[in-house]
Amino acid sequence: MSVLAVGLSHRSAELTTLERAAVPAEEVTKVLHELQQAEHVSEAMLVSTCNRIEVYAVVETFHGGVNDVSDVLARQAGMEPAELYDNLYVHYAGAAVEHLFSVTSGLDSMVVGETQILGQVRSAYATAREAGTVGRTLHELIQTTLRVGKRVHSETGLDQLGASVVSEALAAAGDLLGKHALIVGAGSMGALTASHLRKAGIGEITVANRTEAKAARLAEKTAVEGVPARAVPLSELADAVAKADVVVSCTGAQDAVFLAEHVPARAGRPLVVCDLGLPKDVDAGVADLADVTVVDLETIQRHMRDAGAPTTERQTIKANGIVLDEVRDYLAGQRSAEVTPTVTALRRRAAEVVDAELLRLDNRLPDLDMQVREEVGRTVRRVVDKLLHAPTVRVKQLAAETADTDYANALRELFCLDPQAPAAVASPTAVPPDIEKK
Repeated sequence: MSVLAVGLSHRSAELTTLERAAVPAEEVTKVLHELQQAEHVSEAMLVSTCNRIEVYAVVETFHGGVNDVSDVLARQAGMEPAELYDNLYVHYAGAAVEHLFSVTSGLDSMVVGETQILGQVRSAYATAREAGTVGRTLHELIQTTLRVGKRVHSETGLDQLGASVVSEALAAAGDLLGKHALIVGAGSMGALTASHLRKAGIGEITVANRTEAKAARLAEKTAVEGVPARAVPLSELADAVAKADVVVSCTGAQDAVFLAEHVPARAGRPLVVCDLGLPKDVDAGVADLADVTVVDLETIQRHMRDAGAPTTERQTIKANGIVLDEVRDYLAGQRSAEVTPTVTALRRRAAEVVDAELLRLDNRLPDLDMQVREEVGRTVRRVVDKLLHAPTVRVKQLAAETADTDYANALRELFCLDPQAPAAVASPTAVPPDIEKK
């Protein structure tokens, strides 16, 4: 079983394709179950953000896994698999691990170094775990991934240079000091927007959301942090827009929620509308209105591509070095772990042989003094342990150092172990409690 990554992002696909492939939050569990029920997939996790849709799966075979995952993604997008293939990238085994580490570290983001992706991967893992599609392999991989992402941020300072998509969008609104902002959507992106607005000195925030309770919670939290805030239902969107200087929409809805009819005449008062939805939240007609400027993901992507980020070169090089070191360590640990069940089976087989020989001794010498018998037993077991210690320790070291040799199979052949014996003593597939804390 190996890890497979299949996805599409701002690097591989046009925004229109990303919009079609996006998985609404309420459908993620359904997609995860479809993935796990596929023939070649045993574990699955889905990362769906404003600029990427990626599946990380544990699969039996490469080609079978790619076909299964691609079929599910294409079906979700309402596309033929062949239509989607040109937009997909695929990483397998060690390359999949490297890609995941890079993504979580912010190295593959539209804005290099942004930290939001770390929380998004954590959230994707929590959702998959709750859905029951995470086993031991993905659990251990994600725990390591989150640690690597935090290490990159803390040791390189890349997160301090790399703003988020939200900050890039808000930059188009200019000076926000004392102004009024409207946030449409109260999810994680909405919360991040509120945080950025507070740091920019915004004067007041209104939160509109389909679920009023969520809007109220975000407004309350924002008010506690020192910015006057209130919550309104989506039915009052036009009234809220009339008071706003900047609007940030990030609902995750499948259809546009912000329409031209929601924007009253501005009478020369400019309005910046930031559309961070995928698919788009803002109807195309809004951009045609007088005094209204629409900033969407395409605008941000184009700006980042044109501007570049030369100041992050040193931090990026260091971050890539950390990622490569961590990938090597992770893969070495996995190779060593793969041989452990065979080592355990060998030691169990040795113990069985010792027990059988001591039983023969009892049958042949039934009058043997019990103390003598126990000392003979301890001596034989010490001899066997010492003989097995060096080769079993060494075989784990060799397995960690190279992927070119199947040391587990070599042990089975050398000691005539039952091929099923390692599986019988392997660690259970149940997911242990999280070791990575928020």
